[in-house]
Amino acid sequence: MSIITRIRRPKVSLVTDDTAALAALDIRRDRRVLGWVVTALAATLVTVALLLPNKVGQVEPKAFLRIPAEGIIAVALILVWPARFVRLRQVGAALGGTLLGLLMIVKFLDMGFYASLARPFDLVLDWALLDDALSFLGDSIGEGGAKAVAVGVIVLALAVVALMALSAMRLSTVITRHRTGSSRSIAVLGLVWALAAGLGWQATPALPIAARGEAALAMDRARAVKAGLADHEVFAAEASVDAFAGTPGDQLLTQLRGKDVMLTFVESYGRDAVEDPEFATQVGAVLDDGANRLAAKGFATRSAFLTSSTVGGGSWLAHSTVQSGLWIDNQSRYTNLVASNRLTISGAFRKAGWRTVGVMPAIDRAWPESNFFGIDKVYDGPSMGYKGPKFAYAPMPDQFSLSTFHRNERAAAHAPVMAEVELISSHSPWTPLPKMLDWNGLGDGSVFESQVQGAPSPDELWTNTTKGRAEYRKTIEYSLSTIISYVENYGDENLVLVFLGDHQPAPLVTGENASRDVPITIIGSQSVIDRVGSWKWQPGMKPTADGAPVWKMDQFRDRFFGAFGPGDGATTTGQHTD
Repeated sequence: MSIITRIRRPKVSLVTDDTAALAALDIRRDRRVLGWVVTALAATLVTVALLLPNKVGQVEPKAFLRIPAEGIIAVALILVWPARFVRLRQVGAALGGTLLGLLMIVKFLDMGFYASLARPFDLVLDWALLDDALSFLGDSIGEGGAKAVAVGVIVLALAVVALMALSAMRLSTVITRHRTGSSRSIAVLGLVWALAAGLGWQATPALPIAARGEAALAMDRARAVKAGLADHEVFAAEASVDAFAGTPGDQLLTQLRGKDVMLTFVESYGRDAVEDPEFATQVGAVLDDGANRLAAKGFATRSAFLTSSTVGGGSWLAHSTVQSGLWIDNQSRYTNLVASNRLTISGAFRKAGWRTVGVMPAIDRAWPESNFFGIDKVYDGPSMGYKGPKFAYAPMPDQFSLSTFHRNERAAAHAPVMAEVELISSHSPWTPLPKMLDWNGLGDGSVFESQVQGAPSPDELWTNTTKGRAEYRKTIEYSLSTIISYVENYGDENLVLVFLGDHQPAPLVTGENASRDVPITIIGSQSVIDRVGSWKWQPGMKPTADGAPVWKMDQFRDRFFGAFGPGDGATTTGQHTD
């Protein structure tokens, strides 16, 4: 080996060593930067989870400029945790992160329930409603789209829980590596939190800077779970009281003998429809005009308000509350009710000798509850012979439902019939909008085909509140118009029709602070209306705040039985507020 070679070799080695060292430095720097990024993402995710409100309307940047008490406590626990129990610390962090992820999912469920039902998600009683939500989604975007959304939601929920657990473990490690800085930071944040709590500082009117939402949410849900589990016994005690359980059939509804009676529910027909300035003018005009037209035909009308057991959805809860005279505000109560022998309004009519039917176009499968409700014949969607287009959630327009009922039950000579009728054209998403046609020209419903063409999509109405509210109003006008037109065309002195809303529409339409009240109207001959004189209901079809009483929905059954039973019609049960 030459001297030159011997001299040059170390130079090559030095260059190689320097390059390797620089590369190693770059790798360490990249890892350090990546670690910072991962830590920042973990801290952001945990902070968002701690501070995320459970109402859509409260989600704004200021909501995340708060100090979570739970975060301060968690960091303090990590700092005082014995150093030798590293594995237990990480297990605890993972469990805490998992719990935080689950609470975040509950918040998202709350957002959906507050937006649609104006209440939080019930961890005991509301799981059955998720299936109904999936069915509704299928009506809006198709069954395939609904299944894809469901799978996506499940995957996202699992990802949230997993990421939250990993984030908590990451932060636990970082905090223990930087004890001094973490201790100082947490001391400052704790002091600011205490000061903000003491002085009542607010990030927004509804959200304090000194946040403790996760603890409050967990405690609230724990109490709700306890109450939900105990509700079975509470409901059993309420259901055991029934003033009419032993009444013989010949003593029930004696003042309605020989009459056809229709108990008609109008989907989402709430108090806002007759009082909100954006709706009241047009809806009120339909009702006032209808009252005048029916008066010309010899009918009298009276109206009031009922406070519904539900809002935004869960129509069957309202239907069963009216029918049973019990407060049915969750699925557990409904399930227990239909397994009982409680006397319903339909059941009382059947017991008294009426033929009883249900006109329920939204039902598309076997409905075993019909026997509990005392219904002899159910006209469900498939059995009504409709061949026209579907109107989003509603498989057919209300006019076709009423026409089918009349053709099969009232057109020819018949024994008295009592019907529960469900009108669903005003169900969200309120598109397409049906239009009234000649009653004699409905045929098999194919004539409605042209009415669905060019209609706005459900997405347009959900994303445009103004347009959605306008379409809601139009569907209410349509449903009310079908009732008025039906009575005008097919009513006689032997027809008694009660129509009412099942619940207020979703907060998308009413806003967050709307009441749970729904209008109710009774139409009949003057002799029928005289029987309800003690109710103090308001003349006409449009109840007003200064003239119409408000009852709880579960008080209607007993008052109805009392008014139309033997005697002078005075009601001895229930109370109302003027």
